[in-house]
Amino acid sequence: MHPQAICWAAICAVLGAPASASDGGSTTLIRAEKVIIRPGRIEEKTSVLVQDGKIVAIGANLTAPEGAREIEGKVVCAGFIDAWSTFGVDEAALRDERVSAASMTSDALNPYVDERYRLEILRAGVTALRVGVAPNGKVGGVGAVIRNHPRRSEHDVVLLKDACVALGVGITRGARGMDPFDRLADVDRALGALGDGLSYLQDKVEYKHELEAWQKTIAEKEKELDENAKKAKKDREKEKSEAEKAGKEFKEKAYKEDKRPKAPRWDDDKEVLARAANGELPVVIEAHRAIELRSLLEGAEKYDRVRWVLAGASDAADFAEELAERKILVLVVPMPLGQFRADEQHDADPSLPGRLAEAGVQLLIGSGSERALGSRDLPILAQIAIGNGLPREQAFEALTLGAARAFDVSQRIGSVEVGKDADLLVLDGEPLVAGTRVRYVLSGGDLVITPEN
Repeated sequence: MHPQAICWAAICAVLGAPASASDGGSTTLIRAEKVIIRPGRIEEKTSVLVQDGKIVAIGANLTAPEGAREIEGKVVCAGFIDAWSTFGVDEAALRDERVSAASMTSDALNPYVDERYRLEILRAGVTALRVGVAPNGKVGGVGAVIRNHPRRSEHDVVLLKDACVALGVGITRGARGMDPFDRLADVDRALGALGDGLSYLQDKVEYKHELEAWQKTIAEKEKELDENAKKAKKDREKEKSEAEKAGKEFKEKAYKEDKRPKAPRWDDDKEVLARAANGELPVVIEAHRAIELRSLLEGAEKYDRVRWVLAGASDAADFAEELAERKILVLVVPMPLGQFRADEQHDADPSLPGRLAEAGVQLLIGSGSERALGSRDLPILAQIAIGNGLPREQAFEALTLGAARAFDVSQRIGSVEVGKDADLLVLDGEPLVAGTRVRYVLSGGDLVITPEN
């Protein structure tokens, strides 16, 4: 054996896994000329070993366990993530006007999505999507990150059910003609919702402190009563005896306990908004025109813990330096390609991502489409942005680790690292380059796309 070779038995010893792997369907060894571990880190002539849905080893000269499937390709990288999609969400939920901040997208996933659609999107290299309900509403509920897999149930594909809170500003159909004051009112409404969440959070924190103080006081009084119990009993008996001798009625001294603090009234929507205001959930807020972007940026300053993701942002170039300085992520659709809300994005500038990136703004890229196959366009959209000035490495990051980090799933997907889920692409060339084809796709470790299908 080559001195640098890593044998399967050694890997199992380190991972504490069984040394045998008879199920070739769950174990795959990928040999590649290049593995893009993460944006900016590349390993040449490297193999990736996948078992039971996880990446268990990466290195040169890995030996395949008995019965494992072996495949080869020029480049291996993480699967692409569509940061703005509605794929797999029940159609009725996309137009439900009853959606509130606490509405869970994970509860609205459609179990009957045509498998052919999933496969088409997988062939484009899209293995995960950030999805939401009511994309045309002012409130889009709690978004989820789901895995694109043709054979798993709608519940098995959920990677994170509470990936973000979605809000919208000035996005009603025909919004281009909205009165500017209505747009500003929309901004005030969105910021006010977060303000309500923040107040609710503060009430909960105050209640917690008040309850702790009350419990401490009660404990101290109980201890005092226990310590003085004998003396108190003697004093009571003496007072009772004296009252009887004097022919008076003996009255027990009432024990007055401090009133227990009252908990804030539970509110599902405010619970979610409180988490968002506290930075636990990112806030994806769609806004396009300069008037609402300016108002939003000004009003957002007091919410210093909110993790903003500005979606759409057609006029964001005017605010690029401020967005970069405040580390606000911008989620762009480089070209409409038939997306919803064409009224807002009919004049989308494909050079916007490059201009924002040049100013130091961190970008995400989404398909932003209600079409069944909209997410299939994601690599094309990225290539359009690249062709109009966005560096390819930044586009690649926006589709992989950048999106995973933004929506709190980077511990599972977004890069090729030991311990992560095996959502992987095997390509015949560099990613996001015209002419490069996806040869194999692994979704959750399962080989779902091959050159044969």
